[in-house]
Amino acid sequence: MTRSPKTLRFCILVVLCVTTAAVAAQTPDAQPNAAQQELHEAIATAPVELDGRTLFLLRGISAFPAEERASVVSARIETAARDKKFNPQNLAVVEEDSMSVITAGKTRLLSIIDADGDLEGVSRKSLAGVVCNRIRQAIVTYRAERQPEAVWNNVFLALGYTGILAAILALLAWLWRRIMRRLVVRIEDRARSMGVDTLQAGSAQKVGSIIRRGLRSVLTLGIILAAYFYVYVVLGLFPWTRPIHASLANWIIRPLQTILSSIVSQLPNLIFLLILFFIVRWVLGLIRMFFDSVAKGTITFSYFDPEWAHPTYKIVRLLVVAFGLVVAYPYIPGSDSAAFKGVSLFLGVVFSLGSSSVISNLLAGYTLTYRKAFKLGDRVKIGNVTGDVTTMRLQVTHLRTPKNEEVIIPNSSILNGDVTNYSSLAQSPGLILHTTVGIGYETPWRQVEAMLLQAADRTPGLLKTPPPFVLLNSLGDFCVVYEINAYSDQPQNMGPLYAQLHRSILDVFNEYGVQIMTPAYEGDPEKPKVVSRDEWYKSPAEPPRE
Repeated sequence: MTRSPKTLRFCILVVLCVTTAAVAAQTPDAQPNAAQQELHEAIATAPVELDGRTLFLLRGISAFPAEERASVVSARIETAARDKKFNPQNLAVVEEDSMSVITAGKTRLLSIIDADGDLEGVSRKSLAGVVCNRIRQAIVTYRAERQPEAVWNNVFLALGYTGILAAILALLAWLWRRIMRRLVVRIEDRARSMGVDTLQAGSAQKVGSIIRRGLRSVLTLGIILAAYFYVYVVLGLFPWTRPIHASLANWIIRPLQTILSSIVSQLPNLIFLLILFFIVRWVLGLIRMFFDSVAKGTITFSYFDPEWAHPTYKIVRLLVVAFGLVVAYPYIPGSDSAAFKGVSLFLGVVFSLGSSSVISNLLAGYTLTYRKAFKLGDRVKIGNVTGDVTTMRLQVTHLRTPKNEEVIIPNSSILNGDVTNYSSLAQSPGLILHTTVGIGYETPWRQVEAMLLQAADRTPGLLKTPPPFVLLNSLGDFCVVYEINAYSDQPQNMGPLYAQLHRSILDVFNEYGVQIMTPAYEGDPEKPKVVSRDEWYKSPAEPPRE
């Protein structure tokens, strides 16, 4: 049987009305419960104690603070407990105007008002009955623990705990001696196998000393913990020492409970941080795989050099980690505290004041990378330093000079200075090596050019193609300055190549009897220092072919 649309709409309307009514009926109950819990946390309370045991909590009033009220009630209960004539069964609850009074005979122990019942979420009369029963039981226990039989039982228990402590200490001492003997034997065997005078033997002994110190610290901690728990348990056996027992709990156990409860309360945040850590680590792994492929040439992009892959990965990694920290910051335990914010601000100020040069060098390092100023192995000249690039870091660049000196230059200095790269065009067409000689006017320039070209041709390491060439740099007062230029694809051997070129020039000029000197003016020569036309093409120069 099918239902009509009107019937279906009617059923839906009924369901919505019932649901709304149920929510409305539950809301007033939920709100008072939440308000009551907040009120309970906001109102200051203090414990009423007897023999170091907490019986119940009391709230304070405007003229009677909680701690003072609890102290007065505790003293009255202890007085009643000490009074052997008083029977705990005679405790009674007397109803007066707007309060319930718990009495011990004619002594008023405690007055409970409606606000006390509201604090616990029960009626005043019910609360008074529960409190009266707790006081009665506490008085009975107070007197029972001071009976000779109970005291002797506790003495025997204390002796038993003392025996257990002695056994634990003896066991720790036995374990200590056994472990130390084995450790010494292992160290001696290790030293004997390597030789007594070897560096490894000394290292083994140092490691053994560190292990002994660590084990001694563990042993000391174990003894302290055993003694603490022994004193804590024994003092809790006797009513006269139970306040000290409670103080020990306040010193050690309660701080540990607070720490443990804080850790438990922060578990959701810690789990979120752990998940975020693994997600960020997984993302960084994918990014690293991608940029490794780019560096190897497996993945290529136009206008993106493979050597940029690793620096770019570092930038992307920094951005991903920074984003992860921003997401994780609200979930870090204590991040919303004033102390945490103050420390963060202090560290930020210190970092900003002390890292200006570091940041400038970092930015300069990345700028140099993407500008392609040089790469590893290039022969460069930075300022007055010439050498091969051996290491490129984000902060500094290392150069090895021809004298085998390692020079470390900050990247900011490189970015702000001039950089000469001898290797960038060394392969095509080649680096031009050049040197100058000054020759007198009496020597034909054609002959000098031919001799310089012959010297360049004799020098190994200089390229034949493109061919070397000679420039006349200047016509001085006493000589002509010639410059020989030759190509080379070995920028790392500039020094040896220059030396060999100079040797070749000396040999060629000596072979043809031409002096390499720059005469100084002392007087007019007997013959003019000119070259006649028939001497223009002295060997090795050749006249042009017609």
